[in-house]
Amino acid sequence: MRFTPTLLPLISLASAIVIPDEHVFQNIEKSGRQLVLSAQNALDDALGKTLETVKSVGDNVFHKIHETGCDVDSWLEGSSFDDALLDFGAEGPHHPPHRKPSHHKPPHHRKPHHPPHHGKPNLTVYELISKSKYTTKLAKLIDEYNDLVEILNGTEANYTIFAPTDAAFEKIPEHAHKPSKEFLKNLLLYHVSDSFYPAGRVLHSYTIPTLYTPSDNLGHAQRLTVRVTLKGPAINFYSRIVAVNIFGTNGVIHGIDSILIPPPSVATIIGLLPGEFSTLELALTKTGLVEKLNSTEYPHEGGTVFAPSNGAFKKLGPKINAFLFSKFGQKYLKALLKYHIVVNQTLYTDAFFDGTSDEDEATSYRPPYIHYDLPTALDDKFLAIDVVRYGPFLAIKINGFSSVTIHDGVASDGVIQVVSNVLIPPKKAAGEEVYWKGEEMSVGELKERLEPFVQDEEVLEL
Repeated sequence: MRFTPTLLPLISLASAIVIPDEHVFQNIEKSGRQLVLSAQNALDDALGKTLETVKSVGDNVFHKIHETGCDVDSWLEGSSFDDALLDFGAEGPHHPPHRKPSHHKPPHHRKPHHPPHHGKPNLTVYELISKSKYTTKLAKLIDEYNDLVEILNGTEANYTIFAPTDAAFEKIPEHAHKPSKEFLKNLLLYHVSDSFYPAGRVLHSYTIPTLYTPSDNLGHAQRLTVRVTLKGPAINFYSRIVAVNIFGTNGVIHGIDSILIPPPSVATIIGLLPGEFSTLELALTKTGLVEKLNSTEYPHEGGTVFAPSNGAFKKLGPKINAFLFSKFGQKYLKALLKYHIVVNQTLYTDAFFDGTSDEDEATSYRPPYIHYDLPTALDDKFLAIDVVRYGPFLAIKINGFSSVTIHDGVASDGVIQVVSNVLIPPKKAAGEEVYWKGEEMSVGELKERLEPFVQDEEVLEL
């Protein structure tokens, strides 16, 4: 299946499954000579042979800098890719379900592994950046923040830095308005993780935590997404990795060809992608939910929006859509949308954060199979989520039927998981809840499923 051009620019909403290929990184290593040859010229050796490639890719990524400093246009740049969907069947593999991931956190403080045939590095990751002729602009920006210099020179953790080259900064138009100093610091923090991610671990990750934590409504560190595209490994889909494994005494550096922009809110992302989400945006606007999602009056700690695409709404058929978007169907539409919203619980492909619990939630997991029952904004109704992994292949199923087609749309207040079908609340039959499996549905049956909830006009707590 190939996505339409309007869907292709999704940055963090990347491919439905990731197929890592070790040879991709091996080719980068051969072309960039990125392994440390000496402490003095490590980054130069890594980046020198990739400089012309960097300059020739994505020259139009940065169209403008918004007054807030958030360049949303660049965040939405991307390139074509094929998205394969993997159907594991309704039952999935036979593993016992778990409510929560086991508490296995990624190693934060182990010493970096350095290839035995290269000398042991004797410079910190900050010193490597500051001494390289290809990261002068990044070094100059870091130098404006003494606390950040101290962090990157310290030994509190083995850091991972996704370092934009000077060519990446050249993509910003000369006339662009300079963002605030606060935003620039957050931008720098968004390029740094305090977990150790050498190339092999990057390749086998789906999201990576950073040092940047949005001030409101996320409740945990903002994450990066890792995807393997037709042009090779990329961060947030649009920033290609051009050099890997430049080891310092306190971490590792990977060179990237575009600056990583902290993502906007869930509602902003949906509004910026009319080609994929115009129906969902209209539904959220008509029901007043978009105002609540954007309002500061409803604080929350993250959340997950299972976002139906325009194609998903089309599957419901013209009669149901005509009813839902009519004056008489608006209250049913509101109830239906609430069933797609999980508040205070953020489910990434490989991480889960529960803002409703006082427990120390695991921030990362790699199980072959894990099950969640996530409470939605629709009273007493849950979504049954199954995360299934077969080696490099991964799929997320909802209610045993609908699939997540685009994973991990990171946002400043949660995450977007794009779903293949509109999610319909189950109905009671013989004392059990019966989930919709895509069979033809009449307007009357949809009303019957939503009727118990349409009278509830309580404010959505976000």
